[in-house]
Amino acid sequence: MPYRVFKKSQPKSHITVLPDLGMDEQHLTADFKRYYGHRLGRDETCRSPHYAYEALSLAVSDRLIERWKKTYIAYKQQDCKRGYYLSMEFLMGRTLSNAVLNLGMDDVVAKAMYGLGLELEELIESEPDAGLGNGGLGRLAACFIDSCATLQLPVTGYGLRYEYGMFCQDVVNGEQVEKPDHWLRNGNMWEIERAEYTQRIKFGGHTETHVDELGNKKVYWVDTHDVLAVPFDTPIPGYRNGTVNTLRLWKAAATEEFDLQDFNAGDYAEAVEAKNTAENITMVLYPNDANENGKALRLRQQYLLTSASLQDVIGSWIGRHGNDFSEFAAKNCFQLNDTHPSIAVAELMRLLMDNHGLSWGQAWDITSSTMAYTNHTLLPEALERWSVTLFKQWLPRIMEIIFDINAHFLAEVSAHYPGDRDRLARMSLIEEGHEQYVRMAYLAIVGSYSVNGVAVLHSKLLQQGLFRDFYEFWPHKFNNKTNGVTPRRWLAACNPELATLITETIGEGWITDLSLLTKLKPYADDQAFRKRWYAVQQQAKQKLVDFKKLELDVDLHVDALFDVQVKRVHEYKRQLLNVLHVIHLYDRIKRGDTENWTKRCVLIGGKAAPGYFMAKRIIKLINNVASVINHDPDVGDKLKLIFLPNYRVSAMEKICPGADLSEQISTAGKEASGTGNMKFMMNGALTIGTLDGANIEIREEVGDENFFLFGLTEEQVEEMRHHYDPVSLINQDECLQRVVKLLECGHFNQFEPGIFDPIIASIKSPQDPWMTIADFRSFVNAQKQVEAAYQDKERWTKMSILNCASSGKFSTDRTITEYNNEIWKLDTICIDNNY
Repeated sequence: MPYRVFKKSQPKSHITVLPDLGMDEQHLTADFKRYYGHRLGRDETCRSPHYAYEALSLAVSDRLIERWKKTYIAYKQQDCKRGYYLSMEFLMGRTLSNAVLNLGMDDVVAKAMYGLGLELEELIESEPDAGLGNGGLGRLAACFIDSCATLQLPVTGYGLRYEYGMFCQDVVNGEQVEKPDHWLRNGNMWEIERAEYTQRIKFGGHTETHVDELGNKKVYWVDTHDVLAVPFDTPIPGYRNGTVNTLRLWKAAATEEFDLQDFNAGDYAEAVEAKNTAENITMVLYPNDANENGKALRLRQQYLLTSASLQDVIGSWIGRHGNDFSEFAAKNCFQLNDTHPSIAVAELMRLLMDNHGLSWGQAWDITSSTMAYTNHTLLPEALERWSVTLFKQWLPRIMEIIFDINAHFLAEVSAHYPGDRDRLARMSLIEEGHEQYVRMAYLAIVGSYSVNGVAVLHSKLLQQGLFRDFYEFWPHKFNNKTNGVTPRRWLAACNPELATLITETIGEGWITDLSLLTKLKPYADDQAFRKRWYAVQQQAKQKLVDFKKLELDVDLHVDALFDVQVKRVHEYKRQLLNVLHVIHLYDRIKRGDTENWTKRCVLIGGKAAPGYFMAKRIIKLINNVASVINHDPDVGDKLKLIFLPNYRVSAMEKICPGADLSEQISTAGKEASGTGNMKFMMNGALTIGTLDGANIEIREEVGDENFFLFGLTEEQVEEMRHHYDPVSLINQDECLQRVVKLLECGHFNQFEPGIFDPIIASIKSPQDPWMTIADFRSFVNAQKQVEAAYQDKERWTKMSILNCASSGKFSTDRTITEYNNEIWKLDTICIDNNY
């Protein structure tokens, strides 16, 4: 029986637990109709798919909540050790399709909707992306919590519930235009507000120190301007195993809705100022921190996330264990996803000492035994530094604690390296100078028992470069955890035709054990299987063409090589190198050098940070070059360049299956890992790339002969920096000369003179840190190898199969298993395997 009705005479302690909701088509249809007609008040005259999506989401959500409650009870009863994943970003994308897949209801839901005259795909498309992330970091966090649930590990994700997610990107006259992404405009069917767990967050004020009659010092943070953090919970289902974990996102709210006295006095704006100021904290994902207001807001976001989350965990602990923290470190661990939540180190110290009376030593033992830090960047400018002045203004008590942590730490370093003042200055949490800054990454390292990079090369470079002093001091802390992606969303859900072919061939176990894809390798030599594989890929390419036709006025042909680069637009990711190659191909066509030509569609997508001038100028260049090429009758179908606007998770779910070639062309030594490379490989795309990030491991897995390698190595890049002369390289390469000449003469900006001068100047500069010109010739040569391979369909298809078959290492199930075995040490908690 699907209805949950309480008898009025029945006391709460004896509430009857009704039977589980049916998972069959009949029960699902009945629940859908009830929600559609009663909760949403719609009937058959309503033509909007949005309300059908909402009704279906509510019906599916009911089934998640049953399993969610069982999971919560199991964790509580077993009093198991728990993990907490703190991240400023969770790029979740859409929820419905993933929930249906993980519940094992994909066929049932499709049939139920078909029986009602509805297309499931149309309902899925009605859901807005939860764009609560900037790119790979946030998507990785989403993949991680999916794998935690699938592996039945008791892990809770903590993040922020931004009112406006990653901006919607429009392209006007080739320029990126940012528009608000109000993803919550129509509410969120998947979340539940848990106001009873609201936390109070302190900002501003000052500290006072009191000494009691026993001589114990007690610090009070007083006269603060407090903000409430209200939690909203989203269920995170494991793959068909009964486990449903929690993603808890915090929304900032005022302690009082508004000042009634100001309101009655007629000062309406002043009356709601406190409310607006508080809510602004979680209004927008990543404010522009180029100014002081932006920096302050960013710092407040980070503190609200960490303070609310830690208070929540401690509150839950006290509810189960009272004020006894002797086992807290043995039962809890916190994974800091990059440097953003590193303030958690100082905040946990504050909570344990100021709120719960622990000594400094006791608090530090707990903190340094529960915190673990993942670094995601090799770019020094991306390691956050906050001015001490800003800290003292907004978080005076936290600043005091950081100073104390630093004093204890430097004493330890000094004892180990007597008299080495340079080392002390390098390792200090406080960077001295005209103004003092807090080095947040250093705070995370000092306060954590584990520090990891996210690819073998990345971890090596951290140990030898950015964090060398710390690695020499604490080598046991450092380790590597190569990233992955969830095969549920990035193959099973986004490419169901290929997933079906794989399952028919080797069974369905690969969905939770991706290493089983190696069973596909013998089929690469099977001509009949290759024919089926090729047909599935061509179908995926046609779906991509149809998807893009809805918003782009351009014809793409599925027999062309689909050459794809989609990721955040940044100079180190070198979309610019890709464009230079496209211009080279265009130049060849215009000169008639088209013998044995390979038709190519180059697809580039990604967003530039609103304040990043060069990245936005690169987007403009891509669009201008595309406009010239795509409208030139001499070019025709030989070459197309398409900029894919508003790149996001749901777009990648269409793009990924339809790609032939995956462009992973960052300057060696700059990309921490990359995860797009893994998604493309998993779906059978071939990679052209440098020896950077996880490309190295991808090449090791698939073999040199199935990877198109080019470019300088990280060591060669560093060696060349001392004598880099791009102008000389241009003069030595006729093809490159023609490319640069087309740029310099304004061929792609005839009516906008000078707009690309900064780009031209950057690639010709000896100080260009991205060494774009240095890798041009190698890239062109590698692309010729791509063309030759693509013309041999049998060879290309075989390489495609082998790429997919070799992608098992790059599942987040493997990554999370390593995190758990080597860092978290959580027990698997089985819930209910009856489906």
